[in-house]
Amino acid sequence: MTDPFDVTPRPVQLGEYPVWDEALALVNRDLAATLPERAPLRLMALPGWEEDEDPHEHAHVALSDGTWWGNHLPDGSDADPVSALFAVAEAAQDTVSERLWQAWPVCTEHTLGMHLREEDERPVWWCPKDHVRAAVGALGTVQRPPRARGARRS
Repeated sequence: MTDPFDVTPRPVQLGEYPVWDEALALVNRDLAATLPERAPLRLMALPGWEEDEDPHEHAHVALSDGTWWGNHLPDGSDADPVSALFAVAEAAQDTVSERLWQAWPVCTEHTLGMHLREEDERPVWWCPKDHVRAAVGALGTVQRPPRARGARRS
């Protein structure tokens, strides 16, 4: 059994997990569109540490400094692109929200934190005001709603 406090995470190299890499590229498009001052997210890996666990590594979605929040990407979530995108987007949302202490992503129309939902067999960012804002990876294509006439600029 590996001591979880005596393990150094390692950066995952591009191509080691190609399906998760593609999913992370889409999620990073959303990050760039909504938090342009932030560097892209990355994958970090740790070995499994339970005695009865397979010796393979577990991947986490991390900030550019290598820190993350939450559980590793579920085993088998890289079996197909949709599962991978859902798993990576969920892990990214946990990491960004918890490590930066802010809701992410936020609906620009209602200024509420959005959640993942499946629609038409693909993951989408859903606003609590009951509408789909964009497919994961497409937040940069969403326009801000026009301000009401006479609205003051802050």
